[in-house]
Amino acid sequence: MGRVALVTGGSRGIGKAISKKLKADGYIVAATYAGNDDAAANFSETTGIKTYKWNVANYESSKVGIAQVEAELGPIEVVVANAGITRDAPFHKMTPEQWHDVIDTNLTGVFNTIHPIWPGMRERKFGRFIVISSINGQKGQFAQVNYAATKSGDLGIVKSLAQEGARVGITANAVCPGYIGTEMVLAVPEKIRESIIGQIPAGRLGEPEEIARCVAFLASDDSGFINGSTISANGAQFFV
Repeated sequence: MGRVALVTGGSRGIGKAISKKLKADGYIVAATYAGNDDAAANFSETTGIKTYKWNVANYESSKVGIAQVEAELGPIEVVVANAGITRDAPFHKMTPEQWHDVIDTNLTGVFNTIHPIWPGMRERKFGRFIVISSINGQKGQFAQVNYAATKSGDLGIVKSLAQEGARVGITANAVCPGYIGTEMVLAVPEKIRESIIGQIPAGRLGEPEEIARCVAFLASDDSGFINGSTISANGAQFFV
């Protein structure tokens, strides 16, 4: 029986590619989603991966959802905190609602996801925690003060949890994608998309599957001595 892996925001975009890759590698995958029932149903039908609906921004909903996953599939041993939103605006126009929406999902949502699972990982003396951060959490981005703050904060969570978990067999690492060819990015007007690609030395957008392969490595036994690290997958656009 494979290990159980939870992927938040796991039915669309990068999360979808991660869920499919982990399943192909033998994991029992549970993918969460926030609101698009049709997309989730189609995802489950085509992949055979179970989906669970809850809002990661809500601790109690996350706790109840995680308990359901573990009751149905078994103890969660791999967590991929991928769920995230954007509410972009220049800072002088950003509203408190835009700030809090992004903070609650992208930063507090990571806490809400890992916190209920952490005691079980400590007890079993094994766990893999991978957060999907962003190139914009490393370098910042115009009109994304809220988003960049959360993605930078996620890296702080990873570095701290790595130190707490290392002695009990838990690793915590991050992947920082650059611009990836998801539906959201491909929907951007072609002129803007070409401008984005012009800033990437590799000369192309990344593929969701390339991020999924990074995650699969960090989830595997082969990565046991890698802890508190960040993989930057951005086509040489930015170096830390």
